[in-house]
Amino acid sequence: MLQRDTMKKSICLLALVSSAALAEIAPEKLNVIQALPESYPADWIIAQDGSFFHMQNGKFIVLDAGSDDPFSRFKGFFNGSFIAQFYQSETRPLMYIVETYHSRGTRGERTDVLTVYDKANLAPVGEVVIPSKRASEMPTNYNLQMVDDEKLALIYNFTPAQSVSVVDPEKLEFLGEIPIPGCALVYPMAGRAFASLCGDGTMMSVQLDANGKQRSSGRTDRFFDADLDPVMEKPAYYDGVAYFPTFLGNIIPVDMNGRTPDVEDSWSMVEGIEGGWRPGGISLTATDSKGNLWITMHPDGGDGTHKFPGFEIWVVDLEDESVARRIPMQTPVLSFDVTRDDKLLVATTVEMNIDVYDAQSGDLLRTLSDFGQQTPFLLHGAY
Repeated sequence: MLQRDTMKKSICLLALVSSAALAEIAPEKLNVIQALPESYPADWIIAQDGSFFHMQNGKFIVLDAGSDDPFSRFKGFFNGSFIAQFYQSETRPLMYIVETYHSRGTRGERTDVLTVYDKANLAPVGEVVIPSKRASEMPTNYNLQMVDDEKLALIYNFTPAQSVSVVDPEKLEFLGEIPIPGCALVYPMAGRAFASLCGDGTMMSVQLDANGKQRSSGRTDRFFDADLDPVMEKPAYYDGVAYFPTFLGNIIPVDMNGRTPDVEDSWSMVEGIEGGWRPGGISLTATDSKGNLWITMHPDGGDGTHKFPGFEIWVVDLEDESVARRIPMQTPVLSFDVTRDDKLLVATTVEMNIDVYDAQSGDLLRTLSDFGQQTPFLLHGAY
């Protein structure tokens, strides 16, 4: 009997304490949104999570790659359906993605859109419906580009007929479609112009008029052999020059500053370096502010290894045309970027985590994981 009375008193005391504690807790405020800065800090990155196993639910995740605190480095995310293609504006606080929806989710009428997201709130602020033919493929930096001080957005189409959709990103108007038969992707040129890489070893260029219509076009001479040493379609730009790597480790500079692409003499990154090193990966090139090309490399390369992950990232001096540094990767990497202040090297590993290196010393600083559905195909240093 005594034990039962004691238990009753304990329960009553616990109830009184709990009631008092609950009375001191203020009601939670709902719909509180904390805005991000319109210009992101230099150590922030945008990771494109393609959600490879359920592509309709892709995400673009904003992360502070310089933070050691896993609870504070996640800044937010926005959506991108069906492996969206991404462009980050340098002149306005906006981000653009090309994505695809179906009226019944996984089936039904298809709608392709160019969606505009606000950088501060990660919220959609506009969209324009475009022809339902945008290339549905692994994301690259050259499926969606802007030219003429970001006055025109250009979207690569593949049905398998090849063309480019032209959009006014300010008025959100579809302006027209430019055929590029036998050629692929969009490489920005000076002014209202773009180029595309062609399977016959040439490059096609298109000049656009004030209304986004084709004014003229041209072709370079053949500058690579797709059978002997194919060009990789993922160059890095520096000072208006696109540096294309080849399967065998050569670099072909193409100057995009004129009315037509100017192909310069090629040179080898790997000459005199033992180990059979070749470039490879998903997104394998970047440049820094000092005029260096960064590229993922793997040893013992051969036919079909152009998608192999990088065991090292080489820093290539573009002026001297020589390898200045070689940074070993703790875990092989598929994609990477260098932050805009040249301080951090961020890389997607084969484990689908993000390794963060000191870009100058090459030291591994931290690994970012558990930030999403986690197939971060591409990484973008934030502006």
